[in-house]
Amino acid sequence: MTPVTALVPRPAPSFAPLLFQGLTGALVGAAAASTAYALLTRRPAVPDGGVGRPAPRSAPDGPRPAPPGSWQRTNFRGRTVTLHQGTALACGVCAATALVPGPDPRVRAASALAAAGAAAFGVYDDLAGSARARGLRGHLGALARGRVTTGMVKVAGIGATGIAAARLLRRSPLDTVLDGALIAASANLLNLFDLRPGRAAKVALLAAAPALASPAAPLLGPVVGASAVLLPDELAERCMLGDAGANALGAALGAAAAARAPRPLRAALLGGAVALTLASERVSFSRVIDRVPVLRRLDRWGTRE
Repeated sequence: MTPVTALVPRPAPSFAPLLFQGLTGALVGAAAASTAYALLTRRPAVPDGGVGRPAPRSAPDGPRPAPPGSWQRTNFRGRTVTLHQGTALACGVCAATALVPGPDPRVRAASALAAAGAAAFGVYDDLAGSARARGLRGHLGALARGRVTTGMVKVAGIGATGIAAARLLRRSPLDTVLDGALIAASANLLNLFDLRPGRAAKVALLAAAPALASPAAPLLGPVVGASAVLLPDELAERCMLGDAGANALGAALGAAAAARAPRPLRAALLGGAVALTLASERVSFSRVIDRVPVLRRLDRWGTRE
């Protein structure tokens, strides 16, 4: 016999507490990310000019990898920037996720593990990777020739931490696979937008900010706060997310959806992320953005252009 209590509709979560939790998470995420960024960048990273100065004129038009182990990059305009933004952002997201009121311990742990795992493997690819293999096709091609790229290690590592994070939610095996795939696909997708200053952070803000009064608010608030507080320095071309920051942002968004969205929506989000990832192998996101006026204006808002 069905218990009487099961027949009584559960009240929908109140708007005000969710908004409070989301805004609290945003404030804590902003404070933690800005503190971590200040600590990481308090000493000049390059002795001959500092972060944000133009590189030599021989610098290529696009982003150029630095020597292995370096936290510096030359961006698409030939300016030297630091990768510490990504690490600071991941620290902010994880710290705020642990402190924000609302989520139960399992949900906190799942979200923090997803973001931290994506950031860790992103750091590995940032510091040890090369530009010889790009995109999913490039990494799979290298693997077919017997060479394991740092990008492929990152894909496998984020997939594993995504499944581990999903397992913490204690759902069915099908849901665990679905949620783990959603976390990994979201991490990879957001990284595909990290080609111009502020682009990936803007995508994360557009995805997360409207849901600050939803059941996912406590998990999305840290993403909003950490992204927003570091965005001005990125737009000024003093720093960039790198794989660590972009992957962490995407994984955090995926974990929030995995924890709070119903299964049909999670499946739809996974399908969209996979479709866009496959499309990126043939279509340049930058070209599409440049051809659509509203997207072009949003993409260039706040930049030096």
